[in-house]
Amino acid sequence: MTFPLLPQRTFCMIRHGQTTANRDAIVAGATDVPLSDLGREQASKLSSLHWLQETRLFVSPKTRAKDTCQLAFPNRTFEIHEDLRERNWGEFEGKLVSELPSRHAEPKDGDTWDELLARVHKAISECCAKAEDCLPVFVCHAGVIRAAMVLANVGNDVPTAPNAKPLFFRWTGEGHEMTDQLAGVLEF
Repeated sequence: MTFPLLPQRTFCMIRHGQTTANRDAIVAGATDVPLSDLGREQASKLSSLHWLQETRLFVSPKTRAKDTCQLAFPNRTFEIHEDLRERNWGEFEGKLVSELPSRHAEPKDGDTWDELLARVHKAISECCAKAEDCLPVFVCHAGVIRAAMVLANVGNDVPTAPNAKPLFFRWTGEGHEMTDQLAGVLEF
């Protein structure tokens, strides 16, 4: 399936803090699992970052993403976007991560890879338009970030996004480049 280009602008994606499922290597795409103690600590550390550009926050409806956003951006409002939710792995939900098939597999009662790509493309496009002059910041999931990487042509077989670390999809004028640091936007 072919998708149009993502919006020609810079945006940021942050995977939620570690969850109890991440800690235990359990698949919890559609399952609503809480942050672990480490995950709450990771998310809280994000609150010390100094954003040099005004941001607009968009968040997955899953508790782990909402809690991460609230800890990372205390006293800030955010918009929940349903299409930022993690992939539903269907029959693999609750099983060990080591049992997951390739992302191109079509799990029974789950989302296909193409369905996830279409949903993430829609979410990024809609949220970037709503952000206007602000930097769109998405607090979401590893699968959503991997889909964004593919859609932005910044990587196809890249490692899973780390928990609670901003990843910038910088628009160069010709395409997106992904980086974990972006001058003029964030001070560490």
